[in-house]
Amino acid sequence: MSDTMTSSITADPIPASRITKVSIIVSKGSLDGIYPALIMANGARAEGIEANLFFTFFGLDAIHNKRIDHIKISTVGNPGLHVPTLAGGLPGMSALVTHMMEKKMEALDIPPIHEFIEMIADTGAGMYACKASVDLFGLTKDDFVPQVQEIITVGEFYDKAAGGQIIFT
Repeated sequence: MSDTMTSSITADPIPASRITKVSIIVSKGSLDGIYPALIMANGARAEGIEANLFFTFFGLDAIHNKRIDHIKISTVGNPGLHVPTLAGGLPGMSALVTHMMEKKMEALDIPPIHEFIEMIADTGAGMYACKASVDLFGLTKDDFVPQVQEIITVGEFYDKAAGGQIIFT
């Protein structure tokens, strides 16, 4: 086409719906399973988005008084590490990789899990433990950090999640 015949046809952009609420399910008890949920919840709160965290199965370690400060990266069979399974199983490998990752996160000013949980709760995010998992592992509310508001059923979680996005990490 010649310059005189060219026309620019542009469609009006369709406004995207803004997310106003997220409910994040934390089911893994490893560093690389917990941090994505915390980062997403923190980011949501920073954007003014309502956020709830629902800790289930091994994700309960993230809010467990005795385990919260001892979360590690699983090095066996973790394809994201690009470490052969055999090497990942060597004694001390998980502790070494966890230490290295914690140092990198500290350099980026990413807080430890305990501090991150406190920060996110202080922004008004909801924190809940899954009743079925709590019962399965023989735990009580006393086993969890004070930021956990309630132990709730899956149905109660869905009530809290109503009208928002559910994210599974």
